[in-house]
Amino acid sequence: MRISGPVASRRCCAAVIAAVVTCSTTLSGLDLVADGRPMPSVSAPKLDWRPCVQGGRFDCATARVPLDYGNPRGRTIDLAVVKRKATGPGRRIGTLFFNPGGPGGPGTVQMPQEIGVFPREVRERFDIVSWDPRGVGNSTAVNCFTRRADADAWDAGKPAGFPVGEQERRTWIAAFEALTRRCQQRDPELLRHVSTADTARDLDQLRQAVGDPRLTYLGISYGTILGATYANLFPAKVRAMVLDSNIAPQAWTNHASGEDPRLPTFLRMGSDRSAAATLDQFLTLCGSTTTASCGFSAGSPKATRDKFDRLMGRLRQRPVETWTYGKTVGDAVNGLHIVHPGWTDLAGRLQDLWHGRVPAPSAPPPALPVPTPYTGLEQAAAVLCGDSPNPRDPGVYHALEEASAIRAGDTGRFWTWAAEPCATWSAVAANGYNGPWNNRTAHPVLVVGTTYDPATPYAGAQAMAEELANARLLTNNGYGHAALVNPSGCITAHESRYFIDGTLPPPGTACRQDMPPFSAPKPHGGVATGGGGMAGVVRNRS
Repeated sequence: MRISGPVASRRCCAAVIAAVVTCSTTLSGLDLVADGRPMPSVSAPKLDWRPCVQGGRFDCATARVPLDYGNPRGRTIDLAVVKRKATGPGRRIGTLFFNPGGPGGPGTVQMPQEIGVFPREVRERFDIVSWDPRGVGNSTAVNCFTRRADADAWDAGKPAGFPVGEQERRTWIAAFEALTRRCQQRDPELLRHVSTADTARDLDQLRQAVGDPRLTYLGISYGTILGATYANLFPAKVRAMVLDSNIAPQAWTNHASGEDPRLPTFLRMGSDRSAAATLDQFLTLCGSTTTASCGFSAGSPKATRDKFDRLMGRLRQRPVETWTYGKTVGDAVNGLHIVHPGWTDLAGRLQDLWHGRVPAPSAPPPALPVPTPYTGLEQAAAVLCGDSPNPRDPGVYHALEEASAIRAGDTGRFWTWAAEPCATWSAVAANGYNGPWNNRTAHPVLVVGTTYDPATPYAGAQAMAEELANARLLTNNGYGHAALVNPSGCITAHESRYFIDGTLPPPGTACRQDMPPFSAPKPHGGVATGGGGMAGVVRNRS
């Protein structure tokens, strides 16, 4: 999940807006402007599909939509859209829309990168479409710098990962205060109209543009709160919706209280504790195998955990060139997202640091079928900070960090500071959505949660399934962030059947991943073989 919610001078306004939206939508269940009026109707955009690259597999288009759905005749913005056509001749069902998470994840980049892990049956039966949400990437984007070199210089001037010590805390806070000022000077109007609700409205426009009467959707991480928002703004328009690695709606909105929150977003979500539990599993499993399988192994789980703690202590005192304690913890949390090959690669970097060596840089990603967009931190901040309440005083984050470290260790420090940029962010969503979350959808939603997820806890999936009026929970007993990119043939089979004919897994169904961490590949079913068999089924739980 990318990181980067509301501000002191705007706290009163935010509370008023939250109260109006929550009350109004509770009464009517309609998509409403902040003052309680129904959103005006808007004609669907036209999509002029052309090959993204001559002879390539993907088509690209641009959708023009209103900046403010409350004023559809005003300013418009562009959405960059990408499509992979269904591969099964004569068997196409419709379009599957995909949001890869974030906030700030550019779908025109990540969908082509991840197309191979979509279930084969789904690729055969659906056009798969993604887009860069408003404010992001190749769409009309939040960009607070006139030159890329200025953005790079700003990024290099702040601590990597999170700040350590009083001087670094001052530098970090000053850097994000400066970023906020830059953003307000560039395009303050755009900042107020990049909310999750605005993007849900864009999604409905795209659904209409491709001619689907109802939405088929897969959302990962932040894409789950986007999906839940769509499901409650447009409940009659849901055909099938899979939400994978979930954010609990009440954690995202701070229970729509309108009050200054005590905890930042990611601590309300429990990301710190979930990351700590996942890191502990990483070290336990690493220590349970040999260095041939996990390069950081010290021969036993306890010895490997102790080795990690000693390494963190050394880095606090003496970084390995640019690899500081804060950078290394951040790298560890992010390195836990994808098990294969991510956990093996992370173990290798930790072992390099143990020996005082600078880890080798990651391999460059494959060539893209779209222009490589600018995706600065301000794009994620604009969505998170405008949508999700966070403490407004930068001075409280050090105490919050220490409290989180007591319950979650090193990962608590990372997740606390991940939301600090919102302390001084100066824009609030003009037409956001804070609930209700229990409008009954035309068809049920399938919620997928992984038991050891370093970003979105399994408890978030349980909360999402309970909060939505019509949902089924599917448990993935495994590791990493998003079942889509940590394959399970069992999960794949259930998702494929659900997308194609609406069949839900039985209540209490739990699956396991195809490949445990630090193991040799053993393809069997689902993504591993390009199929969709029931490999990996664990049990049905009542």
